[in-house]
Amino acid sequence: MLHSVSNPWYISELHILLRLLLALLLGGLVGFEREQSNHAAGLRTNILVCIGSCLLMLLSIYGFASFVNEVNVRVDPARLAAAVITGIGFLGAGTILFTGKSITGLTTAASLWVVAAIGLAVGAGFYFAAAASTGMVLLTLWAFNKLEKRFISAKREYLLKIQADEQSKIVLALNALLTERQIILRKMLFEEAGFENGEKQYMLNLYVTLPKTESLLTLVDQIKHMEGVHCVSSE
Repeated sequence: MLHSVSNPWYISELHILLRLLLALLLGGLVGFEREQSNHAAGLRTNILVCIGSCLLMLLSIYGFASFVNEVNVRVDPARLAAAVITGIGFLGAGTILFTGKSITGLTTAASLWVVAAIGLAVGAGFYFAAAASTGMVLLTLWAFNKLEKRFISAKREYLLKIQADEQSKIVLALNALLTERQIILRKMLFEEAGFENGEKQYMLNLYVTLPKTESLLTLVDQIKHMEGVHCVSSE
């Protein structure tokens, strides 16, 4: 038995160890998937979050059992759990990056948040919910990722930086090329890039969305061979 029916505030050291080990296992499963995908929060991070959450849940429920019968003392097993949910947001925020054209790390931040919840569930003895949630998280991170790449993420956005001589000619040529290859132009920015061989140079920043079947290398190579183009780079 996890605890005596007559004393729900007691738990043995053996069961404390078992809950912490289970948190390590479940958190490690999610962390292993993140590690395989080369994300910032990998195996060790997820394990530490899950164990830490489990420990705080155990502390919140059983750590203050000696004060239960004290006058004017109210024991609330959920008080530290609420603090964990709030505090994990700071760790998750550190995995989110804004690169200038996209935001990455949201899924990793969400995985840390749910791993913290799994740890709390294990600490509270809510084993079935913790195990079921871990299975659902792994399904979401692995299987749904495959489906998303195949059916949803059919288009990719890139930034093309093109150094050229004259604006009007290169713009017309680029427009024809992008239309022909069904590439969507999201945004175009012009800026002067000084002089070269006595001719004024311009830098064109193109934000384009490529279909899944389109090759970025092929596009860059075609632009590079256009008349008046000196340099092409992509991000």
